[in-house]
Amino acid sequence: MNESDSIVIFPTYNEKENIEKIIRAVFSLEKCFHILVIDDGSPDSTAAIVHGLIDREFGGRLHIIERAGKQGLGTAYITGFKWALAHGYDYIFEMDADFSHDPADLPRLYAACHDEGYDVAIGSRYVSGVNVVNWPIGRVLMSYFASQYVRLVTGFKVHDTTAGFKCYRRRVLETIELDKVRFKGYAFQIEMKYTAYKIGFKIKEVPVIFVNRREGVSKMSGGIFGEAFFGVMRLRWDSWTRKYPKINS
Repeated sequence: MNESDSIVIFPTYNEKENIEKIIRAVFSLEKCFHILVIDDGSPDSTAAIVHGLIDREFGGRLHIIERAGKQGLGTAYITGFKWALAHGYDYIFEMDADFSHDPADLPRLYAACHDEGYDVAIGSRYVSGVNVVNWPIGRVLMSYFASQYVRLVTGFKVHDTTAGFKCYRRRVLETIELDKVRFKGYAFQIEMKYTAYKIGFKIKEVPVIFVNRREGVSKMSGGIFGEAFFGVMRLRWDSWTRKYPKINS
């Protein structure tokens, strides 16, 4: 009953207000998902909450890796990807723990890959207008025009290039050379999508609504956007000479 082909990865740092709620929301879905929390030494005892849920209720479905201090979003996901592949999952999800990504959309991303045959499914804010709720106007403009900038520089046709709500088929993560992924912050999201695109994987944008977090503190910073701005140009330059891996049939 608790077996699953799918795992949702939550990178966390100080998410005690949200972590139990988001875990229960995912586990309440009709489709069975497993969860892996990658916690970067949260001083607010996020990890302790997760361990308590594992011990009391969700052993076998809920897992945690604890790291010593903040090491970046990208490295958290890379750690999670490697763990998920080693444990046999076929569909691996990126998702925020603060409810900006709606757990109810997980089955839609899964269906795009499992039923429709896409390799990457992106929960997209911009494929059908601008679908965000309670975001400050400055953040809306920064996010939207960041995606437009990526499309302009790279020629990448995805509308929401910076989205962090995604489903990958395992073969995508097996093919991308994870140890060669360069960026750790906001640019990580762009690099993963762009690399999948350059390799030739099929990508679908699934329209979703992003809601600003209601509890806890945002982890966004100007430095994250700075990495993305210059990182996009480097991705484009590197793509002219880089030999991308081939898809194994």
